[in-house]
Amino acid sequence: MRLIHYGHACVLLELPQRVLIDPGAYSAGFEDVADLDLVLITHAHPDHLDADRLRALLANSPQAIVVHSPSAASVLSGLDMVVATPGDKLMIAGVEITVTGNGAHACIHPDLAGSDNNGYLVNGAVLHPGDALQPVDGPVDVLLVPAAGPWMKIQEGIDYLRDVTPRVAVPIHQGGLAPVHQHLHHQLLTNLAPEGTEVVVLDHAVPREFG
Repeated sequence: MRLIHYGHACVLLELPQRVLIDPGAYSAGFEDVADLDLVLITHAHPDHLDADRLRALLANSPQAIVVHSPSAASVLSGLDMVVATPGDKLMIAGVEITVTGNGAHACIHPDLAGSDNNGYLVNGAVLHPGDALQPVDGPVDVLLVPAAGPWMKIQEGIDYLRDVTPRVAVPIHQGGLAPVHQHLHHQLLTNLAPEGTEVVVLDHAVPREFG
């Protein structure tokens, strides 16, 4: 399996099927990816879904199926889509997708409108939680762990990492941090990870093999 991190929440999984997750406004470099089989959208916030760039991207992957949370339906009308909610188990293009979480985006502030949120466990191995820190039942091999966001503090990210205890943790969702704070949060996740978990910080758009 190969992972490519295009910044913030956007990750390409090569399984060998090609699965792109959360191509949003804070991410860059995914625009030229072709031959996708699946695109997974956790929710409709712009940092997770740039609808205009996604539509252009799908011109190079007309066979790709888009799986998304209910809130993204109106933004993505006209595409070949599957609306999914937590608890769903899908098999698309030979890829097993379990939709995780409780359906809600983590609270930013009670005075702000909430959002839905899907987590995705891909092939029972790779977990992208979106914007919520909901654990899953059973083991996770690779956790795409949020490093920052207006809805979380790094203590919560560390505790979530310890709850899930994956074999490998790849920090994501760092686009709102200055570089010095990205380094700090990655360092804290690395130093405070549970025993047996390796934290791997991916360079932007550089492929990395995982066994």
